[in-house]
Amino acid sequence: MNIPLTFLCLLTAWVISDTTCVPLHNAVSEDSGMLRAINGMMEKRAGHTAAKLKDGRVLVAGGMGENESGSSSAEVFDPRTGSFTATGPMSARRVGHSSTLLADGTVLITGGYNGDYLAATEIYDPKAGRFLPGPPMTMPRSNHSAVVLKDGRILITGGITTGWSFLASSEIYDPADRRFIAAGPMTTPRESHTATVMADGRVLITGGHKDRRANITIYSSTEIFDPKRSTFAAAADMTARRHKHDAVLLKDGKVLVIGGTDERDVGGLNITLEVFDPASGRFARAGELLAGRYKFGGTSILLNDGKVLILGGASSAEVFDPDDGGSEPVSGKFTSKRLVGAAVALDDGSVLFTGGYDEQIRVSHDAWVYRKKG
Repeated sequence: MNIPLTFLCLLTAWVISDTTCVPLHNAVSEDSGMLRAINGMMEKRAGHTAAKLKDGRVLVAGGMGENESGSSSAEVFDPRTGSFTATGPMSARRVGHSSTLLADGTVLITGGYNGDYLAATEIYDPKAGRFLPGPPMTMPRSNHSAVVLKDGRILITGGITTGWSFLASSEIYDPADRRFIAAGPMTTPRESHTATVMADGRVLITGGHKDRRANITIYSSTEIFDPKRSTFAAAADMTARRHKHDAVLLKDGKVLVIGGTDERDVGGLNITLEVFDPASGRFARAGELLAGRYKFGGTSILLNDGKVLILGGASSAEVFDPDDGGSEPVSGKFTSKRLVGAAVALDDGSVLFTGGYDEQIRVSHDAWVYRKKG
């Protein structure tokens, strides 16, 4: 099954062309850690998911493979051996889906695209090594966000549905009764947005876009989901319009928003970072990236020391320090720019990064591990 050009545009937005990133300003220092290539995945993947299991292994599922085809396959990375082994497969081919670890140790797989937009879900049982049918979502969706609320429920927001319609709707999965119920809706349709659970349990939604090509609208707007009321309310605007960006909850409770782009896509890369302060309800500039980055959602990881490792969207990685607003380059590089890859923090403090594609949409099975010095 080949993914049609219209869906490929969802991942790329425009025709990919050569681009020049912002040059590295700092000398590479091992103090910021090292990126090292490891044995690759069993299959090439981009637009896939990676979820850390309770035993420390990582479930990698679905995504776009060779020949721009969707995959139902899955594999598990074991940090003890540094290798990937086959598991599953899923019951459906999925690209642009989500994977979320549940409290009982299983993994909820929601939505995605395989020629149709999917409402179907499935649940991975790591003990049995197989996927079981899950309850359907309230509507088909792909390229949505999924976050775990403080009470263990899963909030699903936005994305795209049948007819290339952009969604403002949201829904909640309750593991206790194994069903989805409608929530929200958001104040506006959003795709390629971020969703971050804050310390008080509310969820900050930032940026994203609706429509495409000449009609695309990219947001600086944000909103906040209140799980007690199951409603969204408009929040302060960011300092810049952003989509295909990333966001991370910092140790001090603020939310760091990173990079992304505007309607020019590869020609409009944003090197700025900003922070949302829940106490004031405002955004403020926080520094600049060493390299412009986009299509790297979920690949920025909060490290144990409070700094943020920023992996995807470029051919290099960097570590951002929220205390001084500075970034340092990481030793070691990817083989090319890594777009729509997947990253996950491991139990020992290292970080696994898998797959993605380059500017020519060449999908990779490569994998890397980041480790701090010492």
